[in-house]
Amino acid sequence: MEKLVPQSRNDPAWRLGPFTEGVKDCLPTVLGYLSIGFAAGVIGRTSGLSILEIVCMSLFVYAGSAQFIMSGMLLAGSSGIAVVLTVFLVNLRHLLMSAALAPYFKHLPMWKNAVLGSQLTDETFGVAVTRLEREGKGNGWWMLGLNMTAQANWVLATVIGALFGQWIDNPQEFGLDFALPGMFIGLLALQLLSRRKWRVDILVLTVAVLCTLVCSLWFSPSVSVLIAVVVAATAGLLAEVRR
Repeated sequence: MEKLVPQSRNDPAWRLGPFTEGVKDCLPTVLGYLSIGFAAGVIGRTSGLSILEIVCMSLFVYAGSAQFIMSGMLLAGSSGIAVVLTVFLVNLRHLLMSAALAPYFKHLPMWKNAVLGSQLTDETFGVAVTRLEREGKGNGWWMLGLNMTAQANWVLATVIGALFGQWIDNPQEFGLDFALPGMFIGLLALQLLSRRKWRVDILVLTVAVLCTLVCSLWFSPSVSVLIAVVVAATAGLLAEVRR
């Protein structure tokens, strides 16, 4: 039988390779997504949301920290405007993450970048930036495979949490509250090992910690973290430019 060889980039056989590789690269985050998504589903049901509402939240909001906050605010009876504004502030970090990845996908049309950016999360950003810094150019199909695997896993986890969470009174007893920080620590370690730019990393870390501590004297912890991210990222950018 004649072997099928993709003739061009538009051939589905060519697309399957990068897409499948993106799925594979997402696998290290699967366990973290399952545990955190399960907890988000449990808390969503506790706040009075239906399974359909939890699914819609996972599809259209698709942000772990924001979904936890939304569930808590709804349970407390907060107004819709307060919920929207809070989620907007919490998710401002996505502007920084999108800006960091944009140069690697500037060869793609704007609508494709919009699709890829709409599914970007902290975890997929951590996986993507480690690979993109090494390769220098992003593949749209690889990023799509990474993003779709992550979101499908997240939706599944929240649904399972919504269905079976009624039998779990305290998710923290199972260590679910540490799954998200643990996953971030792992992604950060992989990124630091691949970058090997210790001086810049130490500078960014120092600026972020000091800025968070100083800002916390006047602002809330969430706002302090956002300010620290902007200041530390700017310091890191200036340090990279001067190298």
